[in-house]
Amino acid sequence: MPEETLLIVAGWLLAHRREIGTRVGRRAGSVRDQAKLVLRWFRDDAPLRQLATEAGIGISTAYRYLHESIDVIAERAPDLHEVLARGRREGWSHVSLDGTLIAIDWVAARNEKGHHLWYSGKHKTQGGNVQIVADPSGFPVWSSPVEPGSVHDIAAARAHCLGALYAAASAGLPTLTDKGYQGARIGVHSPVKGGNLHVSNASYNMLLTALRALGERANAKRWKCLRRIRLCPSRIGDIVAACIVLSTLQRGNY
Repeated sequence: MPEETLLIVAGWLLAHRREIGTRVGRRAGSVRDQAKLVLRWFRDDAPLRQLATEAGIGISTAYRYLHESIDVIAERAPDLHEVLARGRREGWSHVSLDGTLIAIDWVAARNEKGHHLWYSGKHKTQGGNVQIVADPSGFPVWSSPVEPGSVHDIAAARAHCLGALYAAASAGLPTLTDKGYQGARIGVHSPVKGGNLHVSNASYNMLLTALRALGERANAKRWKCLRRIRLCPSRIGDIVAACIVLSTLQRGNY
């Protein structure tokens, strides 16, 4: 982890402590210790008990520091409208939209039909559905709040981002998606389903797939903590947003 990233995150945490009125010397660990703990958790998915021992703090304090740090970092994630406005200013050809399932430990919650709320039939496991918007290079620039794994991509997109994407498309910034978003309407382009397609539809699908190929990189779980979330599933949206902030920070564009 670059020292610059550690210092910036520590600065954010220091500003937060001052904002909430924490007095000097009242915390068990310094802001540097806290920043190191959370960055090690994001990057390596290191056990929190191990991180607590390394920082010389109790396990309950470590959990408190982790949740606080996730909130502090995630609140710096950009709004989708801001991202799309920047894309128009910078002349992006398109954005890509895709859903990703973040695996979780088993949760017993059920929906109104009695099915497991967080179980994804598509992925055959429990997890949280997060929508990711990527720039033309495939770099993730925005993530949605989490929906249970049983929620389909198109439903999650309607709840969190399609309205803004429609407005961007009308201004000349279209969205490319996979087949799971069919029916999303004008400005959101998805492949044509079916076999033995007419040559024009087959060509359309081939071009769309080629353009989206880089966008698929946005859902690669670059941060090891995203391989399986062991915290409350409701935290997944903030964790993914924090990952995007940290990725942008390391890219040098923050």
